[in-house]
Amino acid sequence: MEQLMQQLRPDSKGRISLGKLAEGVSSFHARRMEDGSIILEPFTEIPARERWLFDNPVALSAVKAGLGQAAAGKTRGLGSFAQYADEAID
Repeated sequence: MEQLMQQLRPDSKGRISLGKLAEGVSSFHARRMEDGSIILEPFTEIPARERWLFDNPVALSAVKAGLGQAAAGKTRGLGSFAQYADEAID
């Protein structure tokens, strides 16, 4: 994991712009530690209709296994679905 060290300065209202550090992140959980350091944990929200997958460990495991198999090239074709095509649809 690449670590990027960058000095950030707050503006007059105490705000800090994370810029590219926040790329792909929709929110952060902030935690102030006893030593004064601040930990920002990035979050990316998912649509509510997809949450079931992350709440179902069996389904999530199956999806992860399938993605791993696909990445390793362990897939097989299912043949043609042409016989099911509706030629009348534009």
